[in-house]
Amino acid sequence: MALKRIHLIIRGRVQGVYFRASAQREAKRLGLTGWVKNRPDGAVEIVAEGEEEPIKEFLSWAQHGPSTARVDQVETRWRSYTGEFADFVILH
Repeated sequence: MALKRIHLIIRGRVQGVYFRASAQREAKRLGLTGWVKNRPDGAVEIVAEGEEEPIKEFLSWAQHGPSTARVDQVETRWRSYTGEFADFVILH
């Protein structure tokens, strides 16, 4: 059981299309913790932690997002697991 942390910056038509709420629902379904937020530059930023396989599944989901989104680019950075989050939340 390998615990992982991933940091994503997702660009495209990703704001105003329920991306954050969909990401939160998907993360909770997969048992992940962390956060998602809109960035001033129009991107969505996500930090998620959990088991390696669910993290990979979440990354795969992030490549397309909800049906209303258009994902053009996903910057992916793998980080060390910290265990600092109790839940997966939407930051405002």
